[in-house]
Amino acid sequence: MQRLLFSLMAGPLLVAAGQSTPDLGTAEGRCRSNELGPSFLVNVEGLKDRTGKLKLEVYPAKDPDFLEDDNILLSAGKVFRRVEQPVPASGPVQLCVRVPSTGRYAVSLLHDRDGNRKFGWRVDGIGFAGNPRLGWSKPAASAASAVARSGPTQIEIVMNYRRGLGMRPIR
Repeated sequence: MQRLLFSLMAGPLLVAAGQSTPDLGTAEGRCRSNELGPSFLVNVEGLKDRTGKLKLEVYPAKDPDFLEDDNILLSAGKVFRRVEQPVPASGPVQLCVRVPSTGRYAVSLLHDRDGNRKFGWRVDGIGFAGNPRLGWSKPAASAASAVARSGPTQIEIVMNYRRGLGMRPIR
């Protein structure tokens, strides 16, 4: 198994043997048409451009689990959901991800501009539920979380990109 360490300046660092599986959590996270169950409808604001893919992930809202490797979370019976889609060429951007039940979850959104499936702080954008101000390390799970209600719950995530030595919205 591998462990994901996160630094906004260096990006995710994979440690130990093993490889994360890109499809883990996607079947569980995919919303049905006219989704009625607990889910997040994420309105994405502040995209730098319309290239690459968006990767939305849901984690337990606890610091040790937030941004943890998907294999580790699922093997421990913890929540992990993922939805990926190409960035639409125009118009508003909204993603939907299902969650297992009502409650608080940490949510991250990667704008993978170069399509390499990893966060590169020099190229890619990142955003979180709650839109916390970003520093040199990952935000606390509580600051990057939202409460899912019994039906679709709308949240807004503002993307952050490299600006000087830090990450912040481009607007």
